[in-house]
Amino acid sequence: MAETQLSPEPATLPGRVAPVASVSRRDGVINEIRRAVVLGSIKPGEKLTEVQLSEWLSVSRPTVREALNQMAQEGLLVQEPYRGLRVATLDAAAIMDLANTRMALDMLAAAAIVDDESGRRMRMVEDGWREYSRLAMDPDPVVQHENHVAFHRKIWAASENALLLRLWPVTEAHVTIILAQDQATRADPARAHRVHEKLVEAIRTKDMDVIKKAFTEHTIDSAEELIALLGPTLSKEK
Repeated sequence: MAETQLSPEPATLPGRVAPVASVSRRDGVINEIRRAVVLGSIKPGEKLTEVQLSEWLSVSRPTVREALNQMAQEGLLVQEPYRGLRVATLDAAAIMDLANTRMALDMLAAAAIVDDESGRRMRMVEDGWREYSRLAMDPDPVVQHENHVAFHRKIWAASENALLLRLWPVTEAHVTIILAQDQATRADPARAHRVHEKLVEAIRTKDMDVIKKAFTEHTIDSAEELIALLGPTLSKEK
């Protein structure tokens, strides 16, 4: 049965989340929570409740519950016994664990792209790069975030490895938290564009040593830099 809007003038909390246009869409709730995390209006470690989100987003509690459960499965939210759901936090060790895991999976994707003699997979990378470049300097930080995430997903998609794409939602959930912290700390779309351009240039060489060096700089070195910048904050979150 289709859901109905709870109120013609839904209550909202300015600056945090916006009402969802179509209250029958679980994805709408997920997208708004992700947007709030990216913008920093919902912080890592912050507790989320069905009652609050139902009021802010003007959707029914069952819809919110379904969205929260999905986000918990993906890892963006954490379920704590007797305390409910909160936005996941990542300490220095978790950030490096994710960076090292991404590095291994990115290299798996890159190897598949390089091994494709038809050039089809490389064309997919080039298509992803053109799309990324088109939106790289967008003034909206959420657009920048989504563009960044989409670019990396397209590299995995270009590998045509079905397992990588199945792993993507969990990876994206943790990347969302890290990128939100990164953008808040050193918002620099020009820098991000240069770093990603180096990745594409490396993949074009089809030299796995060159590619590994580029991904190491992008993923491992960047994670270490972020940890250094967030040092005091990360200590408080432990």
